[in-house]
Amino acid sequence: MTRMMNVMTAGVLALAAMVNAAQAQQARNCGPRDMVVSRLAEGYGETRQSMGLGANNSVIEVFASEESGSWTITVTTPNGMTCLVASGQAFEALAEALPAKGSDA
Repeated sequence: MTRMMNVMTAGVLALAAMVNAAQAQQARNCGPRDMVVSRLAEGYGETRQSMGLGANNSVIEVFASEESGSWTITVTTPNGMTCLVASGQAFEALAEALPAKGSDA
């Protein structure tokens, strides 16, 4: 019975360590909005390309550099904390029109 308890305790501790690592990783990807926007501009040449209102009054923004093609999606909570949620390359601005009504597009 003691061996089983030790295995279970080790499993719980490992799970707690993984959760703490995930929270630490998440914390490194967040900061005050002005600092995050400044780093995107200075470090990557990215400027805001679009924005919208998400769940719980969070602001979703897409930053991109037309020069390098890098892009970043951020979420800013009502308290001003901004988190990076995705980033990549090959950004391309599109202005697609909706298909005509009755069209199979």
